[in-house]
Amino acid sequence: MSESLATVSYIGATILFILSLGGLSHPETSRRGNLYGMIGMTLAVLATIFGPRVSMAGIPWIVGAMLVGGSVGIYAARVVKMTEMPELVALMHSLVGLAACLVGFANYIDPVAAANLTHAEKAIHEVEIYIGILIGAVTFSGSIIAFGKLSGKIGGKPLLLPARHWLNLVGLLIIIYFGGQFLHAETVNAGMIPLIVMTVIALLFGIHMVMAIGGADMPVVVSMLNSYSGWAAAATGFMLNNDLLIVIGALVGSSGAILSYIMCRAMNRNFISVIAGGFGTGGGTVAAPSGDAQPAGEAVPVSAVETAELLREAKNVIIVPGYGMAVAQAQHTVYEITQYLREQGINVRFGIHPVAGRMPGHMNVLLAEARVPYDIVLEMDELNADFPDTDVAMVIGANDIVNPAAQDDPNSPIAGMPVLEVWKAKTSIVMKRSMASGYAGVDNPLFYKENNRMLFGDAKKMLEEVFVALKS
Repeated sequence: MSESLATVSYIGATILFILSLGGLSHPETSRRGNLYGMIGMTLAVLATIFGPRVSMAGIPWIVGAMLVGGSVGIYAARVVKMTEMPELVALMHSLVGLAACLVGFANYIDPVAAANLTHAEKAIHEVEIYIGILIGAVTFSGSIIAFGKLSGKIGGKPLLLPARHWLNLVGLLIIIYFGGQFLHAETVNAGMIPLIVMTVIALLFGIHMVMAIGGADMPVVVSMLNSYSGWAAAATGFMLNNDLLIVIGALVGSSGAILSYIMCRAMNRNFISVIAGGFGTGGGTVAAPSGDAQPAGEAVPVSAVETAELLREAKNVIIVPGYGMAVAQAQHTVYEITQYLREQGINVRFGIHPVAGRMPGHMNVLLAEARVPYDIVLEMDELNADFPDTDVAMVIGANDIVNPAAQDDPNSPIAGMPVLEVWKAKTSIVMKRSMASGYAGVDNPLFYKENNRMLFGDAKKMLEEVFVALKS
């Protein structure tokens, strides 16, 4: 393939990737967006393999590597559950960071890469290598820790070291100092020492950064690491002088940064404060309330039969799904109940919080998988004003995103965070296994409100009982 044909292929792939991002912005066009992305990636890979920069002798090695990687990808797609998608995404981000590091070291060692470069061009090339490895190392180690937190292998409680901000500042100054040493190195061997020192510090920084972030901020972390992986890919493109990698990396990096900003706004959080960490105590425990946050009243349990009665008598129902629905794999039963209620003339809608679940769009994907119509799945801002006219608000495995303390308690860790105001409905029903707190480790006064009922048990099992009671 000629240089011009490869360039045209790269331009086509870039257009397809942009169309893919546009398609993924709405559930109705997401399948088409995925298809555009797959076609674009296939075109980009073929243009690279058969382009003028790859010799025929290297093609078997590339094909072999693709077969191994493709097999791993197919296996993961078949065995990974929907509830495990957030940690899989974090693991994939780590691979992008690792690739950037390995490409950077290989590019620095390769004598051909710096051949025929002027002194200024060589300096620019080495800056690209240094920054690329730096971003890649932070992305790799940070994503590994995010994977551990999301999978439960590492606790959600933030690790706040003494003088942690000073530690980060010292690390940054060391990186800058060794960057100067790297640029002034006369030989590759002399440059490897500052490069390795920087890599180790960057790996430690990635670990420290994500360990300091509490469980409640993990959806933002996944989005943030997505952005980092994009910038790592762009840095790799600069190192390899590959225009497509630069453009696509910039697309992923900028879109991930925008998404992180949107999610921070949805949580009333400053992006810098998320990076600084401290929010979240490792969910799953019964948080000890204090001061004005002390809940009043008792939690009133309700049975599946009583829940069915409330739903049958309602005219307007809003369902708020959360991570508990994903864990129980209850989305298909939710769809059956929704379909039955709509056939009875009951107005059923779904309210989605921007940070519901463990990653952006987690609940939307689950509901789409269960064939819930897109037109009744609404964002928080579209639905919040309708709760006072709602007969039943049904919360399935959500906690922090329906916590009234965000509005009522200025001392709460989630104070100011926009939430779905389910307590304003005539009756709210919260489905949970127990009274344990959510991922943020914050107690929820909703459980004790007079118009709230608690349906305890496994979400799928209890919803199946509700469905049977409805039909009888």
